[in-house]
Amino acid sequence: RNGGIRRERMEEFLKNYLGTSKIIWLSGNLEGDDTDGHIDNLARFVNPATIVCSLEKNERDANYLALKHNYERLQAAKDQDGNPFHIIPLPMPGYVGSEEERLPASYANFYITNYAVLVPIYDHPNDGKALDLITPLFPKRKIIPIRCKTLIWGLGGIHCLTQQQPRADSPSASK
Repeated sequence: RNGGIRRERMEEFLKNYLGTSKIIWLSGNLEGDDTDGHIDNLARFVNPATIVCSLEKNERDANYLALKHNYERLQAAKDQDGNPFHIIPLPMPGYVGSEEERLPASYANFYITNYAVLVPIYDHPNDGKALDLITPLFPKRKIIPIRCKTLIWGLGGIHCLTQQQPRADSPSASK
């Protein structure tokens, strides 16, 4: 997917391009994901010190081990100043799809707007748990649940289908 570029070279590029001093690599992807992993399905910063992380509790689920590994990696991670992050486990919506195909459904694929957070839901008992965890993280934004059982058939969620565009006169527009 990255043209055979080695991790060290990619990390150097990302640090220079994004102006950051630290990269935390997560591994794996959700079953049904057609890429090498959508980070917006696995973990999301909600502020500089807090990360929500998808975590499957069912040990027999195909996503269990990879998500557990990512959660443990984030629990051990430190920011650029050596401070630990606050990691909030976000439940998974269980199996979404058909008998033939599992889809990469995740509550982490929410989209943050100026005044609201659009949160995917899947008609699963964990929908309420996910909303209850996400709501206090965004006290100044309205939390809007969006049914995504049909949308996820495109193999991406709400955040995946949005593409933020910087203003033409902003510094990031020229990168």
